Amino acid sequence: MTATSQEAPQRGTSIEQLREIARRLRVHSLRATTRAGSGHPTSCLSAAELVAAVFFHAMRFDPQNPHAPDCDRFVLSKGHAAPVLYAALAEAGVFPASRLMTLREFASELEGHPTPRVPGVDAATGSLGQGLSVGAGLALGAKYLDKNQARVYVLLGDGEMAEGNVWEAVAFAAHYKLDNLTALVDINALGQSEPTMYRHDLEAYRRRFDAYGWHTELVEGHDLAAIIAALDRARATRGRPQAILARTLKGKGVSFLEGQEGWHGRPVPEDRLAAALAELGGAPELPADEGRSYARTALPAPPDFPAPAPPAYRRGELVATRQAYGTALKKLAAVHPRVVAVDGDVKNSTYAEIFADAYPERFFQGYIAEQNMVSVGVGLAARGLVPFVATFACFLSRACDQIRMAGISRSNLKLVGSHCGVSIGEDGPSQMALEDLAMFRPIPDATVLYPADAVATERLVEAMARRPGICFLRTTRPKTPVLYGNDELFPIPGFKVLRQSGHDRAAVIAGGITLHEALRAAERLQQKGIAVRVIDLYCLKPLDGAALRREVEAAGGCVITVEDHYPEGGLGEAVATALLESGARLAAMKRLAVSGLPHSGKPEELLDAFGISARHIEAAVEALP
Repeated sequence: MTATSQEAPQRGTSIEQLREIARRLRVHSLRATTRAGSGHPTSCLSAAELVAAVFFHAMRFDPQNPHAPDCDRFVLSKGHAAPVLYAALAEAGVFPASRLMTLREFASELEGHPTPRVPGVDAATGSLGQGLSVGAGLALGAKYLDKNQARVYVLLGDGEMAEGNVWEAVAFAAHYKLDNLTALVDINALGQSEPTMYRHDLEAYRRRFDAYGWHTELVEGHDLAAIIAALDRARATRGRPQAILARTLKGKGVSFLEGQEGWHGRPVPEDRLAAALAELGGAPELPADEGRSYARTALPAPPDFPAPAPPAYRRGELVATRQAYGTALKKLAAVHPRVVAVDGDVKNSTYAEIFADAYPERFFQGYIAEQNMVSVGVGLAARGLVPFVATFACFLSRACDQIRMAGISRSNLKLVGSHCGVSIGEDGPSQMALEDLAMFRPIPDATVLYPADAVATERLVEAMARRPGICFLRTTRPKTPVLYGNDELFPIPGFKVLRQSGHDRAAVIAGGITLHEALRAAERLQQKGIAVRVIDLYCLKPLDGAALRREVEAAGGCVITVEDHYPEGGLGEAVATALLESGARLAAMKRLAVSGLPHSGKPEELLDAFGISARHIEAAVEALP
């Protein structure tokens, strides 16, 4: 059914008031972008009525506390239209309208694309296609975990509807019957460089949403009565998410912008601004900005919780760290009701099934849709939950951009990647994560962990839940011996020295599976009268360079790193950088990593064939000057 302007609103601000708000949103967007000298005003103008209707008719939220658990949430997936979002927040009273004139300034929280520095923003957007997944995570948390009446509204652009991530989110939301999620699509028919794929063919979009089982409506996107009627019907819909597909004009309201190509990402020049504002009915002067920042400087940290049950292993017992992850997560959930888990249809391999069996109401299946899964985790975290999201580490590379954006969001997202490196064996290189450490290490303030045994894994899972920001845990497929006592602690940053003497020839630094190879090499070398210091670098980031320097210098300044990862961006580079920055005096350094493109084989064959087995470590030590 297509909504028409004859259908009156059922509640909220009057249509006349909403028209005035939409007009002011356009005025604010034009003035702010012209003042900034950059931005995307035409993308704001097309969405003015949609934003006005959502914020001032449909949404229920407290401007003084917009992130309260029972508040409705708004996600601007088309993040380049940030000025219209900021204008709505200002009109709602989150901050004064004068602040809008600081758009894109270095000292302002009103960045070119939204980030959670802005009150009322839950996640960073701007890399298109991700907002609906974030909204699905917010809606999932509200419906199934917080069990409140909060709704989530997501505004998408028609250009980003070409992104596969969008349709992953559409399928996910339908599967979980997220009837508290409403997507509004601003179909203005113009992309950045040319018209969008389907232009104004709203039926093309309707067929796609309908095929997934959404409640779908078409509206004229500048008809406020039609929009609010559609929003009211969306709120009344049960059992499925809703899509409001709005036909709009880019640059609506200004004759020389309306429906014109070539204006994307261009502010109105100063000498034409007065004419544009006059067409919109004029604009009152704004007082000067007072210079007060409204930025959310410290985002909420994960909630505190009692210590879970400690590890319960025997030294030498063979346990895969991926299995210890599942055990740890179950123990954590027993003492931490905000912990939830999402898995990419590999829960019987990541061992997230241990958690799922014990706490099915707190487990969600992400299926084979890693991009959506990661951004759903961002949405869950924005609700104050602590999501652990797991899959094979190699498949997280599909979501590299989503992880990057989660970093910009400063999200309390916990990611777990199993089946790393050539040690997975016969499955071959398509399943081997050999780039994952390089992917996570550059994420600002990320924590990167690589445990070598079950005890370390359990302790580090607990540490992840306590630690703010993105954390990545790398787990191993093969079973490995338990090295540590159950009372061992693993601080962040930190490492463990497993072997040392007063006459060590070198420090061998390893993590995960290669730590066990390093210990085997140390045994062989000892039989030859050569002592080495073996270091378990279970935390790659942050890395205590000063402490590592002391261990390396005590071993004569010779260091060998060994990792089940490609040489670029992994453990070896992390160690080299930390030692260099700490001013370490090195006599020699050798980095052992996976050399060349691997292929199928037994784990022990592959470790040896690609240069990271005990034999290669032994040879590297013996070759030191």
